Amino acid sequence: MSTTDDFRRNSDNFCYRHPDRQSFVLCQRCLRTVCSECRTPAAVGVICPECMAQQRAAETPAQKKAERRWASSRPLVAVSSGRPVATLAIIAITGLVYIIGIIPGLGSILSSALLFYGPYLVPQFGSFEPWRLLTVSLVHSGFFHIGLNMLALWFIGRNLEPLLGRWRFVALYVLGTLGGSVAVALIAPLTPVVGASGAIFALFGALLVIGRHIGADIRVIAVLIGINFAWPFVVALITSIGTGDFVAALNGVGVSWQAHLGGLITGAVVGLIYARTRLARQKSLQIGLLVAVAVALLGLLVVPVLVYY
Repeated sequence: MSTTDDFRRNSDNFCYRHPDRQSFVLCQRCLRTVCSECRTPAAVGVICPECMAQQRAAETPAQKKAERRWASSRPLVAVSSGRPVATLAIIAITGLVYIIGIIPGLGSILSSALLFYGPYLVPQFGSFEPWRLLTVSLVHSGFFHIGLNMLALWFIGRNLEPLLGRWRFVALYVLGTLGGSVAVALIAPLTPVVGASGAIFALFGALLVIGRHIGADIRVIAVLIGINFAWPFVVALITSIGTGDFVAALNGVGVSWQAHLGGLITGAVVGLIYARTRLARQKSLQIGLLVAVAVALLGLLVVPVLVYY
C-alpha cells in the first residue's frame, strides 16, 4: 500500500519545473507533469513550455505572421458557441422547396418560377424577373443534387457559421448565390440553371481565404475545391474521346461550372473582406464593402444584356 511519504517522493506527482508544486496534469506531448503556471492550452490537453517552444519553432513563416497579426487585435468575427442556426435554416427551407417540388403538378411550376435563366433579366423579352438570381439556390434537379449540396453546406456551415457569426454567414451565402448567377449570365447566358452550388463554392472560397489569413493548413480545403471544380471537365474529357467534341461533352455533363467559378471568386472576395475588417471599429467599412460587392455583381449584368441580347 502506498503511503504519503511514497507519494511525496515520486517526482511524477509534481511539476517538473517547480518540484514544490503538486499537479496531476500532464503535457500531452512529452507526458511530463506541469503546474498551472507552466501549461499552455492546446487543441487536446495542455503543452509544457519546452514542447510549446518546439511547436512554435516548427511553424511556417505564414503561420507566425498570422499568429502575430491576429494576436495584435480583437477580432470582429464573434465565435458563437450555439448551433449553426442559419445553416440549419437554409437546409430546412431548401429541403421544403424540394419536397413541394416533387408533389405532382407543382414540381414543374415551382422549378420554372425559381430557376435562373439569363433572358429573364431583360425586360424586352416580356418578363423581368431578377429574383431568380437568388431563388436559383432553392431548386434542385433531383435528390442526389440536393443531397450533395446540403451535405456540403452542413459540413462547411457548422464550422464556418460559428466563426463568422450568423448574419455574416447569411451575407456570404447570398452573395455567393448572386456571384454564381452573374457568372452564368456572363459565360452561358442561354443556359437555365438550378441549385445552390454557387453558394457552396462561395463558402469554400471564403474558408480558403480566411484559413490562409489565420495561418491554418488549407491544403485539404484547396484539394476539395480542386476536385469539385475539375471533375466535370475530367468527365467531359473522357466522354469526348470518341466524338472529339469537348464543349458538347462538357455541356452534357449537366454541371454549371460557371456558377461554381462565380461563387468561388465571390466567396474569396467576401472572405478577404471579413479577414481584413475584423475590428469592431471597422464594422461600417465591412458593411460598405459587402454592399459594394453586391453592386459590382449587379453592375456586371449589364455586360450580357449589351452583348447577347
